[in-house]
Amino acid sequence: MYSTILVPTDGSEGAAEAVRVGLTLADRFDAEVHALFVVDERFVATDYDLVVEEAETEAERALDRAGRQGEDAGVAVEKHLRTGLPHEEILDATEDYDADLVVMGKHGRSGLDRFLNVGSVTERVVRRAEVQVTTVPVSQEASE
Repeated sequence: MYSTILVPTDGSEGAAEAVRVGLTLADRFDAEVHALFVVDERFVATDYDLVVEEAETEAERALDRAGRQGEDAGVAVEKHLRTGLPHEEILDATEDYDADLVVMGKHGRSGLDRFLNVGSVTERVVRRAEVQVTTVPVSQEASE
């Protein structure tokens, strides 16, 4: 049913839950998994090397966590790091990696989007994706 699953992550518990669901589906359907972290270009200015370094370190941690979850589940995970507008990069990645399913958390890290009330990354992906998108809530267990 699915051959390639894209799992965006931001290192949050919601994203970790989505990775778990994505890996379960990948195992069931013998699908490839691509974990993606997008460094939001709106919060990273090239003049601030420390901010860029911190964002990339956070990205590496989140992708490594997804990779470890994959190892634990017996599913290989390809890790990708991009910089740009998160929803646009996720949509582009579905095409680039030929994904037929996106699995993402309903709630990730809060940021400027929430403050400005312009909609979440997940909402934007769900509205614009040309492939199926499965949204995963944070379980009560994971949020405690």
